[in-house]
Formats: sequence, C-alpha cells, structure tokens
Amino acid sequence: MTPARHRREHGNAIVEFHLLGLLLLVPIVYIMLATLDVQRSSFGVTQGVREAGRMFVSTGDEAAARHAATVALRDHGLDINEVTLSFSCSSTPCHQPGSEIRVTMNAEVALPFVPDVLAGSVNAHVPVEASHVAVVDRYRELP
Repeated sequence: MTPARHRREHGNAIVEFHLLGLLLLVPIVYIMLATLDVQRSSFGVTQGVREAGRMFVSTGDEAAARHAATVALRDHGLDINEVTLSFSCSSTPCHQPGSEIRVTMNAEVALPFVPDVLAGSVNAHVPVEASHVAVVDRYRELP
C-alpha cells in the first residue's frame, strides 16, 4: 500500500464500524423491546385470567373476579379497560359442584413507537389471549 493511499483511508474503519453497528443495533433493540412488551402483556393476561377464575369459583361474584383480574393486570402494567374478560359455565346454575367455569381474556398489545398515523394502515397490534378452566369443588355446599 502506498503512503498516499494509506493516508486517505486513515480513520475510515472506525466510521464504518460505528455506522454498521448503529444500523444493526437499532433494529435489534426495537425487536427486543417489542418482544418484551408482548411477553409482559402475555404474563399479565395469563395471571389475570387465573386470578379471575379462582376468585369466581371461590365467591361466585363476577365483580370480585373482575377486581382480582384488575389487580393482577395492574401488577404487569396493564389496564382492565384494554382487555375483554368473559366467563362461561359448563352447567346451569354456574356453581354446581363439579362444574367447570371457563374464563377467557383477550388483549391487543400495541407495538412500541408506532405512530398513530401508521397504526391504522399497518398491523401494529399483537393479539394476546389466555384461558383458564376452574372447577367448582365437588364437595362444595350448594347455596
């Protein structure tokens, strides 16, 4: 390599390294943030549906079950108004001994840093669903 050519390229490797590092690091960090946000929501929805099912079987009160789900969702940074919670029973009335109560919760997780302008044109939400089946104790006393 000639000395003149060596002087012209002096410092280019550092610039190229930083530019390529930045171009590769930004998408990786975004994918990591999006994945962690969806996983956080998945944990919250799973815990919320489990607590709602346990509370509904214990008390028979849907309001108490919704409150238990609210507390579990709040622990994971979610809001009860952003999810749908539904209860279905395998028998009528719901709390017969041995009957199964299915609790289902659905949520839409918005991807981070997607502007509202683009949110309508691209699929910027990831659906998260959890379901829990709670069995009413076989030896439970009828009300």
